[in-house]
Amino acid sequence: MWKRIGIGVGVFLMLVSTVVVVAYKHLEGNISVITDPGNLNKDRPVEEVPKALNVLVMGSDTRQGANGVGIGGQTPGLSDTTILLHLSANRKFAYGVSLPRDAMVERPACYKKGGHGIDPGGLTQFNAAYAIGGPTCTVKTVEQLTGVRIDHYVVVDFVGFKNMVNAIGGVTICVPKAVNDTVGNINLPAGTYKVTGQQALDYVRVRHDIGAPTGDIGRMKRQQSFISAMIKKAVSAGTLTNPVRLYNFLNAATKSLSTDPGFASLKALSSLGKSLKGIGLNHVQFVTVPWEPWTQDPNRVQWKPEAKSLWYLIKKDRPLGSFGDDAISPGSGESPSSTPSGSPTGTPSGSNSPSGTGSPSSHPTKSQAERDAEAQAAGLCT
Repeated sequence: MWKRIGIGVGVFLMLVSTVVVVAYKHLEGNISVITDPGNLNKDRPVEEVPKALNVLVMGSDTRQGANGVGIGGQTPGLSDTTILLHLSANRKFAYGVSLPRDAMVERPACYKKGGHGIDPGGLTQFNAAYAIGGPTCTVKTVEQLTGVRIDHYVVVDFVGFKNMVNAIGGVTICVPKAVNDTVGNINLPAGTYKVTGQQALDYVRVRHDIGAPTGDIGRMKRQQSFISAMIKKAVSAGTLTNPVRLYNFLNAATKSLSTDPGFASLKALSSLGKSLKGIGLNHVQFVTVPWEPWTQDPNRVQWKPEAKSLWYLIKKDRPLGSFGDDAISPGSGESPSSTPSGSPTGTPSGSNSPSGTGSPSSHPTKSQAERDAEAQAAGLCT
């Protein structure tokens, strides 16, 4: 009898092992690898703090292939969402910095998509880098503008985002007033309710009927809030410890991802996920680069001079300091409904003042009334 039991257990373990291996290979096979046409061959910033990690996350609005079915509209393939994610070397804190798509910047020369020559660059909107040269041109642009070395880059497509939201059972949002965006054909009722699929995508995409003071800035605040809520939901709902939920989430996520060759593995992505989980939700923050209306066109924006101090903090692997005064964090609030203030506690000590570049402590602090007004205009409840 014991022999039969032993054989049965052995067979069961073999079956489980086979399922795990097949699932692992399937998930890893979902990830697309981005080839670099030569944009990142030279003139890159040096890594200043070993083990600190900088990942550039881009959201693609491409309508090509199966992932564009049902989205509607036409686009040359832009990245309307770009977030520079920084993880500290000691994995005690992390923060993401949203970069406005409509910011006017000096873009460097880049190889064009498909290897069709070189575009000389020049003064243009930030998101033109993705349209012209794809993800690696965006990485090159961010590196030359900030002086921050990008270790890895990730592109997430529309449908993959919807499937990830569905895999965690949806996210609760709060919309202060009904949205009727006739440009994007997006309608969202007012109130607090759970969204999945297309409605979730509409919420993070809409920018014509709500958004302050430009549609893109308000949209970034909603995206930060929604991503924070997704992170919290994934952790609090037990997704990471439930094999079925975890597989469904990973299957949706990996199908939507395109990454650099060094990041195109479950092991690398798992390491990133474990790092975020270990940091703690209260020590993960999302902010927007300091901005102001562009001097030549109020419908465009430009980075403020104090952005240099923010890039210094990233390069030197330091906490946000006062830049985090109006940050959004998955450790605060129950849903994308407000912009909670405060910076993470328990972060490493040390001065945040870069020598010769201005001190982040001079970053102006907003009143609660100002924060509430910005949140409401951006489509967030207070």
